[in-house]
Amino acid sequence: MKRVRLSRGFYVAVLLAVSVTLLIAGWSLYVKKTTPEELLYVPKRAVMTPELELLRRYVQIDTTNPPGNETEGATFLVDVLKRHGIESELIESAPGRGNVYARIEGRRPGEGLLLLNHIDVVAADPERWSKPPFEGDVEHNMMYGRGTLDMKGVGITQLLAFIELARSGRVPERDVVFLATADEEQGSRLGIEWLLEHRPDVIEGVRYAVNEGGITETIKEEVVYFAVEIGSRQMVSLRLSASDRDTIRRIRLELEPEFTSRDPERVLPEVREYFRSIAPKRLAFAPYLQDIDGTIGQGEFWRLPEPYRALTRNDILMDGPSERGEGFEADLYLINLPDEDPDQVIARFRERLSGHDVDIEVVRKMGPAPISSTDTPMFRLIVETVQREYGSNVTVGPFILHAGTTDSRYLRGKGIDVYGVWPFPVDYHQSQGIHGADERVRLDWFMSGVSMMKNLVREYATVE
Repeated sequence: MKRVRLSRGFYVAVLLAVSVTLLIAGWSLYVKKTTPEELLYVPKRAVMTPELELLRRYVQIDTTNPPGNETEGATFLVDVLKRHGIESELIESAPGRGNVYARIEGRRPGEGLLLLNHIDVVAADPERWSKPPFEGDVEHNMMYGRGTLDMKGVGITQLLAFIELARSGRVPERDVVFLATADEEQGSRLGIEWLLEHRPDVIEGVRYAVNEGGITETIKEEVVYFAVEIGSRQMVSLRLSASDRDTIRRIRLELEPEFTSRDPERVLPEVREYFRSIAPKRLAFAPYLQDIDGTIGQGEFWRLPEPYRALTRNDILMDGPSERGEGFEADLYLINLPDEDPDQVIARFRERLSGHDVDIEVVRKMGPAPISSTDTPMFRLIVETVQREYGSNVTVGPFILHAGTTDSRYLRGKGIDVYGVWPFPVDYHQSQGIHGADERVRLDWFMSGVSMMKNLVREYATVE
């Protein structure tokens, strides 16, 4: 296998794009003329619970990827399960690269629920943090630490839900699988991708999965929109090699107009549904999102923010040229709509660049990854569970990632409907800690997420 090499620029672009998505939520607050006083957070008394202590201990295990060292984190999870009398398996895809698999068997085959999370985290520069990134320090009712949001915090809520179900003493109607994986932050070759190739039994009988990827929007400490991730665009990474710099430059100039395209290519039905769902929460853009086809037809599409426009087209990013050995190279990233066949995309670009003296190497290809349906019992159960936990007035709707992706893509390609769920509220300011400095979770909100995840898993597993 060829090694994945995604440039720093690509990751920066992804992070900036995600930040723009979250800024849209901030814009809706501006339109509503919410005052600073209404948004002021008055810290509550920090109350440490056994669940929070478990999260803190997990965060204290440094599983920065690279190099990963996920086996230490995997061993921690296996030990927790063992203390509760639950058998699990630590599966190493390579030395130090541990994954954890456990299953509670139910009565009905083929209807299993997979709780998917990853053990590794991105790097954290202590110089940029106000607290040590691997201590789990608590201040102002917030726990600071790399992974509190992405995604050890979510992983712990899944673990606790799994343990509660196992200890209930009741044989559930449906299987529930707990799967904590390695290497998600660096492409998943030693995580879910490796497991699906070498241990396909870990997803045997799975119908639905819950993973990361969702978003919660809050106003005045209340969840107003609970976004469930149902899909994402997919990336193809190509490496262009030429004997001279000018060849790479000519290709870049030829592709340049597509780097900044404003025009839509096509609107997938699921994207149209997402726009209609989010429209009432986007006062500045509601008319354009409510009827996206009318917006395009009236020439008003350009008025929408880039994250929305991006969901209607395939994009191109390019790095380089850079000198490598006796020649020059450039990395070309093709960010495609979820249903695009990557082999056809690659074939089109080979034909398109056939007039240039350039070698094209496929570094990485993703997709197609079908968008998960919102018309399923599992999605409806997520809606009901969220509204019981956070209030019947909370809007629960779909969300599609326009930049970046998760391990859900592998499972969707296997016919599994996967839903990205952030079980606890996360406000805009906290979200800036994801892949950034001072990543943190609010203690009381985390506990509400534990409750929500337990209810979701219990309900799906046991209701006849």
